[in-house]
Amino acid sequence: MAAPTTEITGHTTDIPGLIVFDVTSMGDERGWFQEKFQKAKLVAAGLPEEFTVVQNSIAYNQSRGVTRGFHAEAWDKYISVVTGKIFVAYVDLRSGDSFGKVVTLEVDKNKAVFVPNGVGNSYQTLTEDVYYLYSVNKYWTQEAHKISLFVNLADPDLAVKWPIPLDQAVISERDQNHPMLKDIKPMVVSNG
Repeated sequence: MAAPTTEITGHTTDIPGLIVFDVTSMGDERGWFQEKFQKAKLVAAGLPEEFTVVQNSIAYNQSRGVTRGFHAEAWDKYISVVTGKIFVAYVDLRSGDSFGKVVTLEVDKNKAVFVPNGVGNSYQTLTEDVYYLYSVNKYWTQEAHKISLFVNLADPDLAVKWPIPLDQAVISERDQNHPMLKDIKPMVVSNG
């Protein structure tokens, strides 16, 4: 009899290219096991086949209420949570009809999200000790950082209903001072 394996199911969202994945895990009295990134299964569930991971990074968040974002970098990103639970908010910052469109959801170890180039990513920790894992298809460079876009977490035009009010959250000074959506120029993203 074969051992059970991780099952991955993809779901489209209101933001083109932003895909949410349900990722099962198997557990017993020892703990649990899960394939966090299994390319063949992810592609079958909707991940773009050309997405090739060049770097995995992890952000450790010690406290409940840590809030980061909105950051839209010049690369695609696959995010998941190793432990803990987060509230995520995404805003489309690409030029086009969906500019300014927002999608929110909760993510724990059994969800993952593919965030395409030009979509602003943010999250707020709902538990202590959150390990946030992200895999990207391009290396960070100063040039790429210069063309990245950032939007204020408190932008009233986005109207994100943060579970922990931002005045009670742990936010970096840099993230607190990002511009409003109305003050940025949409990102032009090429598919090549």
